[in-house]
Amino acid sequence: MLEAQEISEVSKTGVGGATDAAADIRFFNRELSWIAFNERVLAEAGNAHYPLLERLRFLSISGSNLDEFLTVRVAGLAGQLRRQIEEVSIDGRTPSQQLAEIHDKVLTLEVEQQQAWTELDRLLAESGIRIIGEERLDTARKRWLKDYFLEHIMPIITPQAIDPVHPFPFVANTGMGILFSLTRLADDAPVMEMVLIPSALPRFIRVPGEEAVFISVEDLLARHADQIFPGFRVGGHGVFRVLRDSDIEIEEDAEDLVRHFRSAIQRRRRGMVIMLQLQGKFDPDAEELLRNQLGLDRALVIKTDGLIGINGLSVIVEEDRPELKFEPYSSRYPERILEHDGDCFAAIREKDIVIQHPYESFEVVVDFLRQAADDPEVVAIKQTLYRAGKQSAVVAALIAAAEAGKSVTAVVELKARFDEEQNLLWASQLERAGVQVIYGFIDWKTHAKVSMVVRREGDSYRTYCHFGTGNYHPFTARIYTDLSFFTADPKMGLDASRLFNFITGYIEPKRTELLAISPIGLRAKLNECIDAEIANAGAGQPAAIWAKMNQLSDPDLIEKLYEASNAGVEIDLVVRGICCLRPGVPGMSENIAVKSIIGRFLEHSRIWAFAAGQPLPNRRARVFISSADGMSRNLDRRVELLVPIRNKTVHDQVLGQVMLANLLDTEQSWIMKPDGSYERVGESDEPFNLHSYFMTNPSLSGRGASLASGRSVPKLSLRSDDI
Repeated sequence: MLEAQEISEVSKTGVGGATDAAADIRFFNRELSWIAFNERVLAEAGNAHYPLLERLRFLSISGSNLDEFLTVRVAGLAGQLRRQIEEVSIDGRTPSQQLAEIHDKVLTLEVEQQQAWTELDRLLAESGIRIIGEERLDTARKRWLKDYFLEHIMPIITPQAIDPVHPFPFVANTGMGILFSLTRLADDAPVMEMVLIPSALPRFIRVPGEEAVFISVEDLLARHADQIFPGFRVGGHGVFRVLRDSDIEIEEDAEDLVRHFRSAIQRRRRGMVIMLQLQGKFDPDAEELLRNQLGLDRALVIKTDGLIGINGLSVIVEEDRPELKFEPYSSRYPERILEHDGDCFAAIREKDIVIQHPYESFEVVVDFLRQAADDPEVVAIKQTLYRAGKQSAVVAALIAAAEAGKSVTAVVELKARFDEEQNLLWASQLERAGVQVIYGFIDWKTHAKVSMVVRREGDSYRTYCHFGTGNYHPFTARIYTDLSFFTADPKMGLDASRLFNFITGYIEPKRTELLAISPIGLRAKLNECIDAEIANAGAGQPAAIWAKMNQLSDPDLIEKLYEASNAGVEIDLVVRGICCLRPGVPGMSENIAVKSIIGRFLEHSRIWAFAAGQPLPNRRARVFISSADGMSRNLDRRVELLVPIRNKTVHDQVLGQVMLANLLDTEQSWIMKPDGSYERVGESDEPFNLHSYFMTNPSLSGRGASLASGRSVPKLSLRSDDI
């Protein structure tokens, strides 16, 4: 280990001149930090304060998260290793070193998931929800399962003998199957058969009855092996699941981006195997066959007696047992809009508005576009679409606007991972309706969240804008906390127009009035604001930074925060997921604190606040919302926005309510320690739950009439020990 003096020396040299050991001290590994995040998610499955099915939901999410991590991040490292690319990580590790550590961590995480499942399975049974396997059942249930199998499963599956005559079948990404060891009764010959489980089949089947009884599709198949293989004696079986490389590489010279993505999506299903999961007592010959046929070049192999495909438990979460779930919550419609009889434009024209989802309904964003589509005075709409979901009212509104004769432009991002296929479908429908569809840059993803409406008012035109920290996605808007900012500020409108011209015509703006755009000037704007805090600290004035984001891994941004810490700037960061910054190290980051919030809602909004010479929170502070996280890809390889909040009311709402509530939370918060581990805040004399606070108080937009009725949002303030 490096001593404090050595750490101090490293802090002077920075990442550019640091050795591998020094880099390890200055930064945490991105991939290992992600695993630590998923461990926090998994820990919520053991949170006794949560209803039982919500705990099961967190277990399912941890499984889904791990699948994506393996098929994208681990697959990328495996690809580097295969191509002999020795690019080191932010903390100085080679791909092979990272893979070795990741494999160990993933194996541990897998064990913890199985332990969580064992506990939840027991508690579910006690609550009347049983997941059955091979145990004996009563006659009625046995008959129902057999009938269901013969009617719904048998016609779909295709058993295949595994021998020299029958080629080994292809197993798709996330594909599951069963290998059966059989003996032919006619001649006592051993036979090996495979049954691949079609993805169209449900993972768990509910048996009718008052008691909720589920059986996994693989257990249902195993129970009825005699129906699949008449004339054979079943000696045993084993279930397997395959994860493959799912990343899509963009070819710089792709002439037709749409065609390239359509073919790339097909290739993704056949990517290199990253992990093989085995369940049950596998016949050694069957296991060896799988290993050989799947070409497990450095792939991770996990064996378990528990459940594979943990993400599939999400089906059981949907069981109609309200007492085992969070109390239902309905988003409030923004009061400011209601005060103007639902006229979005009138409300925005009067004053800027900030909406916080999911506490306030995403429907207002849709209504903003629907009103634009119906309004004869609206002449143009421009919209970015990164993830829009399978049932998108936003897309429907854009189509309606185009069919009504408006000029509509949609920037559809084809490179939104795992949404490429859906976005291709939306693009096709939009084009058929007459929308001008743009796919943006080949090298950069368009991740900024912007909706722009140009309306004729009198003898001139006014531009109304929506800037968001989250996607135009109706489902995630119900579970992700995000900010929607509406404004008719002419300078914002001009900048939004420049942004769209940059995306659609590659016309790089020479300057902007208010917005900072990456990869042009967003990084420089953040550096300028941090430098101002450093200068304030040097002049003996209060200097502080509050920031909230999903990930923080960009080395230059981290170094800038270290510089600010060393200058005496007090820095509080709320980073939900990956954090490569090492907080609380003397001589390097002693003035930086990092926390992560994991709870009922997924914290997704991005906020930056700079004290500007007074203790935070204060009216003079510079406050921004953003679509960008603190990652190199967001600052250098994506089109993102940093939006200043200048309206006093909105400024106070974002800084003094949203950001402050995040810092005050104790019940859902994890504190990051200098060694990279996290610990829960624990019991507090003044417990505070961020999500409960906003669920039980009036909307942030509740001004005007709501104030007159005394239903304003309670004033938050820092406790004395927080100042």
